[in-house]
Amino acid sequence: MVNIIAIIPARSGSKSLVDKNIKELSGHPLIAYSIAVAKLSKKIDRVIVSTNSQKYAKIAKQYGAEVPFIRPDEFSIDTATDKDFLVHAMNWFEENEGITPEYWVHLRPTTPLRDIEVVDKAIDEILQDKIATSLRSGHKAPESPLKWLVKDNHYFKGLVSGEDYNLPKEAFEQVYIPDGFVDILKSSFVMNNKEIHGGKMIGFESPVCKEVDSLEEFEYIQYQLDKNGSKLLDYLNEDKG
Repeated sequence: MVNIIAIIPARSGSKSLVDKNIKELSGHPLIAYSIAVAKLSKKIDRVIVSTNSQKYAKIAKQYGAEVPFIRPDEFSIDTATDKDFLVHAMNWFEENEGITPEYWVHLRPTTPLRDIEVVDKAIDEILQDKIATSLRSGHKAPESPLKWLVKDNHYFKGLVSGEDYNLPKEAFEQVYIPDGFVDILKSSFVMNNKEIHGGKMIGFESPVCKEVDSLEEFEYIQYQLDKNGSKLLDYLNEDKG
């Protein structure tokens, strides 16, 4: 029985970088890298793309993903939440296949350069933790945001009392920056609660990763790829060769 499914959301209509989900990175659309890591995973059984675009759907299928439905526009607007597209997909499986897989590995196309082994490690962690409600990746922040300042009209002020923002970073608890490396949800929790992560969210420490929300970030990732290469790019080139 299929129990672990990759869900890759790829709506059209991005305003920060037009058609960013299919913008070509070293000759392949951005979404192809998330499809590739899911297909190369030893743990993931099926790779599903949730999109509101027939054009995106065609591209996703060319790279080996399933697109069993087109996401309704009401779940694809700027204010739509992750829960909207997840619940839509889970309901589709229940209505059309009679069963909803329990584990959903959420892979955002805007984080293209992932290590396959790290994704599989995250899956192993949530499979072994039976009380976990979800898993969310994050990397270590270089310093606590409690050392930051906000501007009150003309003047800076701290987020903490007095001048505690001047304390050394070691005085603050280590914090993590949530990222798009890997996010794992459980349908049994999502379908029965208002939240998608819940109170037992595994904190999975991921490598620092760059995400695409602007042309400058896209160009930096292209630079990283040119400099360091990627198993995912090797796979994509072989698959399309």
